[in-house]
Amino acid sequence: MLSTGALRAHLLAARLAGPVATSREESLRSYRLFAARDPRVLLGLDPEWSWRDRDLIALMADKCGVSPDPRHTSGPDVIDPERTLAALDAFAARLRVAVERQAPVLFGTGHPHRLLGFYAELADALSAAGCPVLTPAKGGSVDITTRFGLRTYNLDYVRGVALVRESGAGGAGCATGAHTHSPLPVRTVLAAAAEAGGPLPELVVGDHGWVCGAGQLGIEAIGLADTDDPALFVGEAEGRVSVAVPLDDAVRSDYYRPLTRYVINRACLSQ
Repeated sequence: MLSTGALRAHLLAARLAGPVATSREESLRSYRLFAARDPRVLLGLDPEWSWRDRDLIALMADKCGVSPDPRHTSGPDVIDPERTLAALDAFAARLRVAVERQAPVLFGTGHPHRLLGFYAELADALSAAGCPVLTPAKGGSVDITTRFGLRTYNLDYVRGVALVRESGAGGAGCATGAHTHSPLPVRTVLAAAAEAGGPLPELVVGDHGWVCGAGQLGIEAIGLADTDDPALFVGEAEGRVSVAVPLDDAVRSDYYRPLTRYVINRACLSQ
């Protein structure tokens, strides 16, 4: 079993926590856009509270461990590994509750190139423990506005994890997919599940719009988020996201494997 100390060391060595690749400039830009309620960074969340730049800096300092000083405007952002570990424990606890309830679960990612393996192993573990892992709207399509204009994406599932891919990009079930922040995929999936008569997920696990979009609709959601994704942490603060785990969400995919093992062990899901 991976110890807390070993995982802490891995988080720092892999730059999942500690000084991360996300820059302070990127994070501050996201906070400014969020304060202006730019939909590109709201990720489907409709904040109840009024969030100013300095409020978001204070929140992210509390949730992630970034610098609380608004005068700190450059260099790498920093994530406190202790906050990551505490959030991973809470994340695992929510998975354990889902297993105890035999709750239907939906997994979805906007970071398939990096995080697909992390979610897929969790989906396998929950399925083996008796949780229905849902795959509604497979093969459906969703139109998403991008910086290149309106694009049509296809919904697919790889090892139980929802993702979107550009039309004509790869075959169904292949492990490639598009990077997206949009909440439209989860809205489309949930609408399809409802139209088909259910079941609807009791828990959504993922990132970006998958988490915020589900949380905004009143479905419990947990996920991973970088320092330039304040929406998940705002959602957590406002009570619409159950757990937001602070970490760099764009390192090598194999660097997340120890986190998967840790969460599976903490959730008592080891085979």
